[in-house]
Amino acid sequence: MKPNIHPDYQQVAFHDTAADSYFIIGSTIKTSRTIALEGKTYPYVPIDVSSDSHPFYTGKQKAVASDGRVAAFNRRFKNLASK
Repeated sequence: MKPNIHPDYQQVAFHDTAADSYFIIGSTIKTSRTIALEGKTYPYVPIDVSSDSHPFYTGKQKAVASDGRVAAFNRRFKNLASK
């Protein structure tokens, strides 16, 4: 491998601002902000949505009941059927 062409891989603190939770994950993201967590200093990146706040992962997602196109067609034209 060529030297000095790869970005620095380091532990980064991602802060989910919606759920107010922190994730320490390895990343190559560059940031000038830092935060002290668990006695260590990490680069700090605030994020809006993570698995702690996204409705799909929290179970708060609303399921939309949608019939298929055939069911919608039959519902619209059920009175036109010959008897």
